[in-house]
Amino acid sequence: MLNSIKNAQAVLLPQIEVDFSNLKYEIAKILERRGLVGKVAKSGKKTTKTLEIVLKYDDKIPAISGMKRVSKPGQRIYLPAQKIKSVRGGYGISIISTSKGLMTGSEAKKQNLGGELICEIW
Repeated sequence: MLNSIKNAQAVLLPQIEVDFSNLKYEIAKILERRGLVGKVAKSGKKTTKTLEIVLKYDDKIPAISGMKRVSKPGQRIYLPAQKIKSVRGGYGISIISTSKGLMTGSEAKKQNLGGELICEIW
């Protein structure tokens, strides 16, 4: 999903559709709350569910300038709450999977929760 967003913004597409999963939906909702994407909507039924994400641009400049998948299937990265750092000097967000669900790095740090560092977006 992250690569789809990056590729779509490179060619200035207004929206994208990706296959639905709860993890992708929660990541997209976090991006929507932070104002990095426009609107997030589920569509379809059962096996054909998709996730529609409206991308945001500011005068043909994408709202998301970069993103990086940190924890990968081959090497999972787990962090305690004390080791969660800011992304790009506070200009970006990190998304962490905690025992209380997905949240940004700053939210997890406030709640003193550690977890798996999914990705960083700036």
